[in-house]
Formats: sequence, structure tokens, C-alpha cells
Amino acid sequence: MPARPAPESAECPQGRICFSAGLLAWKSLIHIPDDEVPAVFEHFHRALRPGGPLQLMFHAGDESRLKTEGYAGHPMRAHVHRRRPDQVATWLREAGFMVEAQILLVPDENRPQAVLFARRLP
Repeated sequence: MPARPAPESAECPQGRICFSAGLLAWKSLIHIPDDEVPAVFEHFHRALRPGGPLQLMFHAGDESRLKTEGYAGHPMRAHVHRRRPDQVATWLREAGFMVEAQILLVPDENRPQAVLFARRLP
């Protein structure tokens, strides 16, 4: 079922789509350069109603690399960015979110992942 926008209210004026159910962004930011991530979080803030939850999952670390081979050996050319959870939490706070939890997942020491739970502030 497609997501349904919340009805118009003071928090969601006419012409904007606001979601009260929340946003899930798993590995959606791995190809976004660091200097553009804050703008993405500002868009997330506008899309959520006050109190709306946001869950992020991303590659944890502090390096970026150019990936030239995709799944099944298909050629590609994209940068993959690993980020420190504390830096992502800072960007979220600066965009108007309250970070409620940070989890570092290390199923394979070469590919740690981080999950952050945040909520939109008014």
C-alpha cells in the first residue's frame, strides 16, 4: 500500500506532503557526498510532522571509495561513503531532530553498519 500523506493541519500546510508515520532510510545516503547530507536531512525534516520518527541505516566508518563493480560483476562508477555515527547524529540535530538511539552493528568487521533513531522536533 502506498504511503498516505497526513491531512492538512497547522504542522502540514496545504501544498506540502507531510508524513506522520515516519521515514525509513536504510542505506539511502551511501552515495550522497558529505556536504550534501545536511540538505537531505532538512528535506526529511520538512516531510515529517513534529514528533515523526526517522530511522537511518548506513555504512559506518570514515572513508569514501569509488566503486567500479556492482553486484554480479556489473560495471558501475559510484562513490560509497562510510560515516561516523556521531557525525550523522550531529547533522540530524542541526536539521531539527532529536536523536533517540544509536546502534553499531558489526556482523562482519569489514562492513560495520550503524542505525540511528531520531524524531522530528517542532
